[in-house]
Amino acid sequence: MFSGIIKQKGILKNIYKTKKDYTIKIHAKIKLSKDDIGSSICCSGVCLTLTKLKGNILTFYMSNETLKKSNFKSLKKGNIINLEKPIKFGEHISGHFVQGHVDTTTRVKKVRLIGKSHFISLRTLNKYKKYLVYKGSIAVNGVSLTISKILKKEFQVVIIPYTLKLTNLENLRINDIVNIEFDILGKYINNLRNA
Repeated sequence: MFSGIIKQKGILKNIYKTKKDYTIKIHAKIKLSKDDIGSSICCSGVCLTLTKLKGNILTFYMSNETLKKSNFKSLKKGNIINLEKPIKFGEHISGHFVQGHVDTTTRVKKVRLIGKSHFISLRTLNKYKKYLVYKGSIAVNGVSLTISKILKKEFQVVIIPYTLKLTNLENLRINDIVNIEFDILGKYINNLRNA
């Protein structure tokens, strides 16, 4: 479980592809030790298991299911990856509960700078509109954000300068693909309503 409050970034150094899966290596200064091997790390919104650690190089395996659901299938060497370690019991929690289980990907429709904040509009499919709540939470590339506007075929989030500086959201351009995880509470409530 994660909070969506990103304080570390890494650089995608290597991608090893087969027909069914990927292994990736990320260079990062996040504080980890050999004891963290086998732990979950949220990588741009995707919960991945740390399989190897050598200096500042983190190695992760990704299954075909992860590739299908996330934007990792289109990432390239040199891309910036948001990193978050799991929440520890007793820690202060900001943001919202993020599982690292990406629901879908979507494209950036508009990026506008108003003052020092970025207003990002993201496309949405009708089947996912039921999970969008005005002023509700959403994770975009693993970053906990608040939905500021919902329109017919898009929704908007506003990203403040501090968040931009710490995450890969500052690099977003029109048509970029991002990972989306809808709020877990909304998904459970919707599931109970339809049971």
